[in-house]
Amino acid sequence: MQAQNICVLGSTGSIGVNTLDVIARHPESLSVYALSAYHRIEQLAEQARQTGAKVVIVPTDQARARFLQAWRGGPARPEIRVGAQALADTVADAPVTTVMAAIVGAAGLPAALAAARAGKRVLLANKEALVAAGGLFMRTVRESGAELLPIDSEHNAIFQCLPQAGRATAPTEPAKGVRRLLLTASGGPFRTTALDQLASVTPDQACAHPNWAMGRKISVDSATMLNKGLEVIEAHWLFAMPVNRIQVVVHPQSMVHSMVEYEDGSVLAQLGQPDMRTPIAYGLGFPERIASGVGLLALTALGRLDFEEPDFERFPCLRLSFHALRAGQAACVALNAANEIAVERFLKQQIRYTEIAGVIEASLDRISGLPASALDSLDEVLALDAHTRSIASEFCLLRT
Repeated sequence: MQAQNICVLGSTGSIGVNTLDVIARHPESLSVYALSAYHRIEQLAEQARQTGAKVVIVPTDQARARFLQAWRGGPARPEIRVGAQALADTVADAPVTTVMAAIVGAAGLPAALAAARAGKRVLLANKEALVAAGGLFMRTVRESGAELLPIDSEHNAIFQCLPQAGRATAPTEPAKGVRRLLLTASGGPFRTTALDQLASVTPDQACAHPNWAMGRKISVDSATMLNKGLEVIEAHWLFAMPVNRIQVVVHPQSMVHSMVEYEDGSVLAQLGQPDMRTPIAYGLGFPERIASGVGLLALTALGRLDFEEPDFERFPCLRLSFHALRAGQAACVALNAANEIAVERFLKQQIRYTEIAGVIEASLDRISGLPASALDSLDEVLALDAHTRSIASEFCLLRT
């Protein structure tokens, strides 16, 4: 495996923490160049001390002061950079070979795009780069010659099951011989909950995922299956696959991470523990396989694998995601932006769990009357994102 200098964007989140765990297992070839965080500045300082990071990026001068206060010594203190532009500048630094793009939400889009533009190996764990700017992002990857490796467990599984391991490029047409992509979903904590009980769901209940340990926002997205809808949109861009050839299958055990069906009837599946270190290690080691720290998969103990169709009445956010993908890029931007606002309000107990889908649908209806836009630039994407957030905030106020 070639030596890599890695920039971990969002290092204190679950993906970032697992990335640092895998990196620490391969000190001979993997090293940390830069780390970024938004809220957990004290944790960032400890990560920088342990990894010997040369650079850290924080959002504000106040966060910089917190970092300095938290610094406990050790190796040389890293250079501290401040602000969103610093993120973009750091991923383009000459020493950086690999960027883990793991900042949650639209805030991670500019830096992920900057990494692609700089021709780096991009380990993409930020959904919004493709959901909000799929056409722009994939065109940038092609033009720059960047390597693109998906880190979401579902897309990483599909990548592994495609011909020649998917290739770390930006395809313009589906892989030959592939009939369908099958994205698996756990169904979250409310897969069997009575529909009339969903209105009383609390944030803590929505964040109690049965299989995965994740942050609160993405845990809510998993409960509503909006996250799976975003993954359908991502799969469309990552694998140049038409929406009518992408299917979601509920798989409660979360052991089959996704599947690829071929024209001859063969279905290839990638199985493994529900542990994000597996796709992270795959991305860091590609095209080699490296140790991730994940234990053996005890298939005999598991005993059975169940699959079922998703219920769109139970998961209206998934239905809205398919609708947005068919409607075009602007609707995908709006879907994501409205969801971020709705989930934030739900976590603050300002709207009900069952109102998340209503806020998204109302926002999509509102932006459908706007003039068509090609969304050929990051500024256009971010402007529509901001506009939709304003609309979604209005709808949330109407529900309080």
